[in-house]
Amino acid sequence: MGKEFNITGLCHPHEHYMADVSHKLEKVCEMIDRGNYFIINRPRQYGKTTTFYTLETQLENTGKYLVFNISFEGIGDIIFQDEKLFCSTFVKLLSYDAPPRLKKWFLEQAALINNLEDLSEAITLIAEKTKKRAIVFIDEVDKSSNNQLFISFLAMLRNKYLTRSKRKTFHAVVLAGLHDVKSLKLKIRPDEAQTYNSPWNIAAEFKVDMNLQPFEIKPMLDDYVAERGVKMDTAAMAENLFYYTSGYPFLVSKLCKMMDEDVLPTKEVKEWTEKDFEWTIRNLILETNTNFESLIKNLENNPQLYQIANGMLFNGEYDGYNIHDPIVNLGMMHGILKNGRGVRIHNRIYEELIYQYMMSKAKTKLGTALTNHTIGQNFKLANNALNIEMALMKFQLYMHEQHSKHDRDFLEHNGRLVFLAFMRPILNGHGYDFKEVEISEERRLDVTITFYQHKYVAELKIWRGQAAHERGLEQMNDYLDRLHLTEGYLIVFDHKEVKTWNSEWIEYKGKKIFIVWV
Repeated sequence: MGKEFNITGLCHPHEHYMADVSHKLEKVCEMIDRGNYFIINRPRQYGKTTTFYTLETQLENTGKYLVFNISFEGIGDIIFQDEKLFCSTFVKLLSYDAPPRLKKWFLEQAALINNLEDLSEAITLIAEKTKKRAIVFIDEVDKSSNNQLFISFLAMLRNKYLTRSKRKTFHAVVLAGLHDVKSLKLKIRPDEAQTYNSPWNIAAEFKVDMNLQPFEIKPMLDDYVAERGVKMDTAAMAENLFYYTSGYPFLVSKLCKMMDEDVLPTKEVKEWTEKDFEWTIRNLILETNTNFESLIKNLENNPQLYQIANGMLFNGEYDGYNIHDPIVNLGMMHGILKNGRGVRIHNRIYEELIYQYMMSKAKTKLGTALTNHTIGQNFKLANNALNIEMALMKFQLYMHEQHSKHDRDFLEHNGRLVFLAFMRPILNGHGYDFKEVEISEERRLDVTITFYQHKYVAELKIWRGQAAHERGLEQMNDYLDRLHLTEGYLIVFDHKEVKTWNSEWIEYKGKKIFIVWV
């Protein structure tokens, strides 16, 4: 059996195609060599566990380190309720990686430990007996991060770190999980309910970018091509993978796995093409997996985060978000948002997934009224062209009819979302809409619609006065020039109490623009 692309659990170089992250590992090794204590807090399925196992091998191969690689996953909640049980279990977990000559000694120590003070003494003895630099990796620390006993355990490690010039302790401690435990607090004394101190304030900042870059993805594809004999422009494909995923490791591996296992067997020529990749993107967004389920669950469980994502995707509301905002920080922790030239949805696949999910919810909320205006209508013209003028007039009619009803507030705050949901059954599998938010005071949303071989540009914007309208027309003219088109469509969302419900064709700098007010 040859290698495969892996999306579940630990990756092994001899079993799985893996990105070349050697330079990242070198940076982590440098931190460990300096004796740093730190946490790798990244979203689920980001390669944290694989990183630990790869680092363990590299560090032990130097002959300078003894690595204790443990995990809190699956050890049971009861352990974190009993100090003696927790401390003895911790040493037992360490014993699995102890040298054969010391395994019995570790188990003897575990039986003698009754509390954190005893554990502190045992750690000093471990550091002395191992002779090499003792490194501890603790995976899945989230399991216990809200537990007072675990916080006290971290405080004990911190105190040993601060006094390590006098008494030996672990050379480095690396934690891995979803949360950054630097934010956890510890009561100084039981009777001081309002006095807190961070138990992990000695941690070094972990700045290594865990997203996969194109130059890291390409060696994985080169390995695949060499082993399987598949034709591929690996440099271009690596760029495509990064463009859609922003380097999220699970998404990169998932797309590669689908191309290899779902697309390739259907082809006579064993080749990865641009067309195949686009098909894979569309089908990935339609499927259900644990990563997507987690994303939707986190949005639904956090209404403010849901509104941030909605505003970004449908209203261009990117300005003003700060990573220190707890809700924004929550979105980054779960991998929904990222920070880079401002706060954004993490990647284009997530954008499309959230976009389609929110449109589906809008259609469910609005019921059959949304589709009654398109049922039985033929929007296809000669030569498979789309009668987009007719579609926009039907949308205006729908908005006019619904405006005075109970869902007026929803329509005015979600008009762009409703328009995109309205267009989906019209396109009916024969076309797609691609959106691009223009980040400016106009907050317009450009939608490029493809229908069979035809392309159309629709711009969605909120009415902000005549001057802003003129700037919007100029921007649309430039956008049409870039796409080599002579016609465009403008949907203006007018939130005034009394609406005009106008529509008209205008000439603007040699372009024909159809404008609809809703």
